[in-house]
Amino acid sequence: MASAASDEIDILEKAKRLLAEDYVPSEDEEYMSERQQTYFRMLLIEWKRSIHSAAGQTLQSLADGPLREADLTDRASSETDWGIELRTRDRQRKLVAKIDSALRRLEQGEYGYCEVSGDPIGLRRLIARPVATMTVEAQEAHERREKISRDD
Repeated sequence: MASAASDEIDILEKAKRLLAEDYVPSEDEEYMSERQQTYFRMLLIEWKRSIHSAAGQTLQSLADGPLREADLTDRASSETDWGIELRTRDRQRKLVAKIDSALRRLEQGEYGYCEVSGDPIGLRRLIARPVATMTVEAQEAHERREKISRDD
């Protein structure tokens, strides 16, 4: 599981580095200015493109890889590796849906604002997690409610 999360972070960091050469949003600017919206749009699009590229590489590896290992231990290891890889790609497929949702919110002028309170989410949070839909406080309250309902 840590590998899947680190893959997502690596892909996002690569996308950020590509865009950082031109511009990085600043607290000194008007919140969700046209320039900031353009930055996040490009970041989300690049992140999505990178995920699709990684998925294509996985498909290619599946097509090229050996179907059967002679040794049972090697076969078990290969199947475990493929299982982890496929779970990672499934997780990223769900992430692509979140990216698409964030792009829609950008188009509708709702991006960067909490879906619960309507307050600004904040640049630092959006840079760290561009698909965020809630402020840190709203997210924490949501997680507490989830935990309480799970414990019941």
